[in-house]
Amino acid sequence: MKRVLITGAAGFLGSHLCDRFIKEGFYVIGMDNLITGDLKNIEHLMKLKNFEFYHHDVSKFVFVPGNLDYILHFASPASPIDYLKIPIQTLKVSSLGTHNLLGLARIKKARILVASTSEVYGDPLVHPQTEEYWGNVNPVGPRGVYDEAKRFMEAMTMAYHTYHGVETRIVRIFNTYGPRMRLNDGRVLPAFIGQALRGEDLTMFGDGSQTRSFCYVDDLVEGIYRLLMSDYVQPMNIGNPSEITIKQFGEEIIKLTGTSQKLVSKPLPTDDPKQRKPDITKAKEILGWEPKVNRAEGLKITYEYFKSLSKDELNKTEHRTFN
Repeated sequence: MKRVLITGAAGFLGSHLCDRFIKEGFYVIGMDNLITGDLKNIEHLMKLKNFEFYHHDVSKFVFVPGNLDYILHFASPASPIDYLKIPIQTLKVSSLGTHNLLGLARIKKARILVASTSEVYGDPLVHPQTEEYWGNVNPVGPRGVYDEAKRFMEAMTMAYHTYHGVETRIVRIFNTYGPRMRLNDGRVLPAFIGQALRGEDLTMFGDGSQTRSFCYVDDLVEGIYRLLMSDYVQPMNIGNPSEITIKQFGEEIIKLTGTSQKLVSKPLPTDDPKQRKPDITKAKEILGWEPKVNRAEGLKITYEYFKSLSKDELNKTEHRTFN
């Protein structure tokens, strides 16, 4: 039985990846320090014989007994509120954490896939963004801790590939949504749905003319799985090129939830990207991958998930304190 280590296993993407690898017949080792992850995302796996969980921070030395075939590094805070509140942990997990896992991959002769992000493009001056675009990032801005950590992660990963011959894969993930997103993580989709369910007005930043492209989580996981199993070592965009303004998106949520609230405007945060849209030509040509789930369908499933949360969870609007 092939063995895979998934870091960030209790998070949104990590938990869906655990599900997928279990389904594919792997022995899955999940690792998470639970700083932004939640055990309820993987509690359904705990009873399985081919799943085990380590409560561990990957920015400290990582030890996993036995052989390993694959490593997926998905441990990192991923929402702007997270990385504004825990900037140093954000920097460490993608730098020291990546270094530790690349070292583990080298010793175990495992193939490693690291989760990079569309944030490496910063506030892009090129639209849509191809993998060849170098980005427009403010290294010392408040968001720089995430963007630069992920850019360093890519550089370190490529160095281990060229210098040590480690088998590496780099995925640049664009906005993703679906069940198990944290309701209060500060990102636009859970924020809008949470506000609608609580009967509050929907808050957008600025005039809502900034664009995002949302990919449903099952589509993303499929793309990641295909990239891991391919022999492509350069970074690859995985995301949904269907672009929408935040204002239109708010209107779609209001229609979906049947609420009577309105959209209200708040000042724009620092260095907030004005537009985001992946060029997925490479994923189509090399992996034969493209997103299948349209936004109406994906939002409906995600809305049902948020609706199923308890009243307490729904009303827990304050963000994690990280003490």
